[in-house]
Amino acid sequence: MVAAVVLLNVERDQINEVAEQLAAMEGVSEVHSVSGRYDLVVVLRVKTNEQLADLVTSNMLKLPGIKQTETLIAFRAYSRHDLEAAFSLGPEG
Repeated sequence: MVAAVVLLNVERDQINEVAEQLAAMEGVSEVHSVSGRYDLVVVLRVKTNEQLADLVTSNMLKLPGIKQTETLIAFRAYSRHDLEAAFSLGPEG
């Protein structure tokens, strides 16, 4: 599994429309509207690097309203859920 986070700057009047179009794309796991330097944060999860490349360059960047992107490819995922499962030895008693 290949995971990536894409940070987007979007035309202000198109943020909601772009977010909805992104959320409907296969491989897009989550879309978040955020404050700060970027307008949207998109989490991608696909099987291969080729699928990631196609999703970003062939699908996402063709949407009108996207001004700029920055793509961060994840090497490893860490979450509280994963850590708790790893250290769980069964029911306490």
